[in-house]
Amino acid sequence: MSWTIEVDADTCIGSGMCAGVAPDHFELVDGYGCARKAAVEPADQVIDAAESCPVEAILVKDADTGDVVAPEE
Repeated sequence: MSWTIEVDADTCIGSGMCAGVAPDHFELVDGYGCARKAAVEPADQVIDAAESCPVEAILVKDADTGDVVAPEE
């Protein structure tokens, strides 16, 4: 199983929460959050980053089914 990570650049405000919570998976590029890889192995830090984003700019999906893993609705 793997997950895909999408960061909505139009929604991101560059708070840096994602990079602070999951630095192995996110970084700030030109002041905005960016996933280091589009597809990752499941990890709690990825969910924590998506859940901690103040504007919910991060979407984590199951790569096989397309189901949203985080943030919870």
